[in-house]
Amino acid sequence: MDEFVAGFDEEPGYLDFARIGPLGRSVLEEEQAQVELLRRSRFGSLASLELQDARLRNAVADVTGFRPDQVVFQPNTASGLMHTMFGITGGVLLSAAEFPAVTFAATRSADALGVLKPKWLDTEGGPVTPGAIKKQLTKTIVAVAVSLVDFRTGYLVDLEGIRQVIGDRLLIVDAIQGFGVVDAPYQLADVVVSGGQKWVRAGWGTGFLALSDRAADQLTPVFSGFSATDEEGTPLDAVFPPTSGAAAFSVSNPDPIAQARMAMALEDIESVGVAAINASLAEKVSRVIDLADEFAVPVSSSRAEHERAGIVVLSPAPDQLTVLTASLFNHGVTATTRQGSVRLSPHVSTDEETFDMLRASLMSFATAVTV
Repeated sequence: MDEFVAGFDEEPGYLDFARIGPLGRSVLEEEQAQVELLRRSRFGSLASLELQDARLRNAVADVTGFRPDQVVFQPNTASGLMHTMFGITGGVLLSAAEFPAVTFAATRSADALGVLKPKWLDTEGGPVTPGAIKKQLTKTIVAVAVSLVDFRTGYLVDLEGIRQVIGDRLLIVDAIQGFGVVDAPYQLADVVVSGGQKWVRAGWGTGFLALSDRAADQLTPVFSGFSATDEEGTPLDAVFPPTSGAAAFSVSNPDPIAQARMAMALEDIESVGVAAINASLAEKVSRVIDLADEFAVPVSSSRAEHERAGIVVLSPAPDQLTVLTASLFNHGVTATTRQGSVRLSPHVSTDEETFDMLRASLMSFATAVTV
């Protein structure tokens, strides 16, 4: 773990990994090496770029438990969700409070093709739970879509409980807010989609779509390009049908440098183990919560470790939100402010100086609101 943490050197005060994760040294060096290959284009050297697709799929397989042939590269989470939702025929149960990448994909598919029928899950203002899902399942529901971690509240969904209540319906998981730091039972899902720019720390333009064999059989590859056929090389004089499996959900040749970045990041994660990363992150999250409690800043995200990942949500009184945001800003703490709350998200590399900066900002806030 010490060696893994030493590979990162973001500036102190950064507590916004739920938005974007600063790159680690190994990922940056990997990108530079691949870019140099492309820059020089020495005879025979570009063949190594073609190996990055298999490398990326193997890396995703190691972390998720899916087979490499069940994984296809995507440039971001939203692209994988679009592939998924446009491929579904039937009802999809999902919360309207999910991140827009989920709700937009379902709505766009319904509006364009008319074969997906969104059914909006009523959570009564709370999290997505197995109980809420069970109460609202109908015979027309063929799939259930959830976020592994809610982007607003940091709530870690109960995948095992949801799988038990939905039976053989497809379980679609937007994993981006937990992928790389949550040791989740991904094999219970039929569809797992994630980008690599947050907790994986691979930068923008990275992601994947993983499909169970059942999902690959049931989903229609609506957007399936020339890179997704069984024809060797680039098909030139005919339009061939899509290949089978996850590979059918590809539009064009992938960016091998982006694939190399994400593969390197996942290889580093696998070398330590997601479970170890999760345990270390849990300690950091507890420290953030303890600091908030010390200065009487209300915490609206879950305190129970089994219901949280890396996000802590502070919800001050509405007339105190600006003061809190200003205090964090003035002390150099990077966070996300949205819809009346402040979201803090550390990582295993969050250091003592960052906690000192957070403490100073919360002290300033507490002093200002009590004067």
